[in-house]
Amino acid sequence: MFDMKSPESCKVALLAGGTSGERKISLASRDGAMAALKEAGYQVEWLDPANKADLKRLMDEPFDVAFLCLHGKGGEDGIIQGYLELLGIPYTGSGVFGSAVSIDKQKAKVFYTANAIKTPESVYVRAGEPFDVAEITAKLGQKCVVKAATEGSSLGVYIVEGETALKQAIEDALAIDTAVLIERYISGTELTVVVLGASETARALPIIEIIPKADSYDFESKYAPGGSEHICPARISQEATDDIQSTAVRAHNALTCHGVSRTDFILEENGDAWVLETNTLPGMTATSLLPDAAKAAGISFPELCKQLIQSAFEKQFVRKATSDTN
Repeated sequence: MFDMKSPESCKVALLAGGTSGERKISLASRDGAMAALKEAGYQVEWLDPANKADLKRLMDEPFDVAFLCLHGKGGEDGIIQGYLELLGIPYTGSGVFGSAVSIDKQKAKVFYTANAIKTPESVYVRAGEPFDVAEITAKLGQKCVVKAATEGSSLGVYIVEGETALKQAIEDALAIDTAVLIERYISGTELTVVVLGASETARALPIIEIIPKADSYDFESKYAPGGSEHICPARISQEATDDIQSTAVRAHNALTCHGVSRTDFILEENGDAWVLETNTLPGMTATSLLPDAAKAAGISFPELCKQLIQSAFEKQFVRKATSDTN
């Protein structure tokens, strides 16, 4: 059985900050997780991967586990996960592969489709390649959603209508990313589902209905106090609830997520539920959805952190056991 230390004897490296466009949000997640981890009894130190000295501390000091509060490139895409695996340090969240696939919206869609998970039709555009907005609108419709392909927190996301606006949005998204995903716009209720665990143990928490104060759940709606209203459990039928929770677990496992994920949905009036994307390191700020969903399931913030750390040790145990048999 894996070695699960008591909180009091467990030294946690809380990794937050980094160099992505989501650094500010990562630091806000740090504050929320730091308080919860300390309340749970852990020894916690904040390390910032943007500082080489902090990366070296991971090599030199006896940290028992890394608690990841990183968002975006360099923290949620498998890079820091690979570094921690080289060092042999257990870490919260998904592994290298699951992280890398999930952050890339186009690659995630490949896995959704292969597992019969409904996701909006889309077009993929890479930097430096020509694109024809007339062809895109002919395929997807005049109203589209443009997304920077490997950014999170709604960075580089635009809801546009018409070819002129679409062209400008693609160019704006390419200014911050190397590729862009353009999706067919779907109107409906915005929902999100947190999944805890992995494989057979994965379970969905109560669904959150999101009511943004803006036209869409953009960056401001996610992180500004009062930017959106969260209703949990969502005001949808039991049949829809069961279907969406089951789909969230399937998405979690299709992308080989571990420990925690949060999958976003649009539920149309006709009952069709569409998966938009899956986040492998959901935010832990005062306005974040993960703590809200856990609370609705009767899981306190400190207990949630304990469960995520336990999943980190479990993942490390399974990885070591697998390597030992090869």
